[in-house]
Amino acid sequence: MSERIDPQAQEGGDRFWRFGPIFAAAWLIYLAYPIGEVLAKPSWFARVAGLTLVVGFALLFLGTFWAFRHGHRHDRPMSSALAWSSLASMLAITALLSLMLGTTAFGLTIYIAVLAVMILPSVQSVTLVAAMLAAVELLPRFVPDWEPDSFFGFQLIVSALAAWGITQVFRRNHELAEARQQLADLAVVAERERMGRDVHDILGHSLTVITVKAELAGRLIDLDPARAAVEIAQVEALAREALGDVRSTVSGARRVDIAVELGNARSALDAAGIGADLPADADDVPLRNRELFGWALREGVTNVIRHSGAQQCSVALDPTSIVVSDDGRGMATDATSGGNGLRGLGERVKAANGTLVLGSGESGGFRVEVMSQ
Repeated sequence: MSERIDPQAQEGGDRFWRFGPIFAAAWLIYLAYPIGEVLAKPSWFARVAGLTLVVGFALLFLGTFWAFRHGHRHDRPMSSALAWSSLASMLAITALLSLMLGTTAFGLTIYIAVLAVMILPSVQSVTLVAAMLAAVELLPRFVPDWEPDSFFGFQLIVSALAAWGITQVFRRNHELAEARQQLADLAVVAERERMGRDVHDILGHSLTVITVKAELAGRLIDLDPARAAVEIAQVEALAREALGDVRSTVSGARRVDIAVELGNARSALDAAGIGADLPADADDVPLRNRELFGWALREGVTNVIRHSGAQQCSVALDPTSIVVSDDGRGMATDATSGGNGLRGLGERVKAANGTLVLGSGESGGFRVEVMSQ
């Protein structure tokens, strides 16, 4: 499956990564201090060698940052070997410049500390920063002509903590972007499942009624052509209605209501030659339960017509529950073994925080009960 990127989720991180190199390059202005010391050297060889080391350090810093940035944007973290080789080279340059300039070169350790916190695992970065802190604090006390200066150590700690904080923010933003993308993907999957369930339930009921009426028309075509023509006309109307229902479902405009489904159930059971004991109306059912009970009635009647072989179907309805039962052969009592229709009904009931009970009816057939609040 191809990778998809949520533009909104990536916007904040992309802004940083787009301007990150400029931000990193701007901090190189502090290399002016060692450059000034290098240019003050009386020997031209020392000046050329010092400038070469400083430029090499700057290029290593920018190149390492770019490699880290590029890997982050493409979800390919920098390898440990590359990270350590870059940092080791920068440490070597810092050591050489320290031999030339003394403690002035210690300012380069700040750049190394920032990169270490960004590209190394936590334990390794803390170890490296602690080692550099010990070096800038202790070496001036043992090397002649080097003056101790705790300001470098303070800057080192502050810079490392700032880099750690910024890194944590970017990491949380990246995790948030991934979580947002996962939620969007789950929402798409859920919507596809809902649409598939609705289309299945709509077509399952409509095609069942169409089949029953078509069979009835086939039996009447010789006995009562006028009645057969009526049934065929109803088949055509049902087919058009089913097509309209599918279109409405896809567009999200269709709503199932228990009052409408009572009328549809009576017509479908009559066409199938099954006696119907249905409530006269659904006025007592509150609005919050009308759609759920409508789906329950639709699926229950569809099962009665298609699977039960029943002679009689009964529906009991009150504000908090609906029961559809028959006197047929019965069927499995597990919703997952009852086909996609009952499985879909179970999902609807669960989403509505209701209860679905499947089992044998009082007349020995199958019984579907949905209870809601």
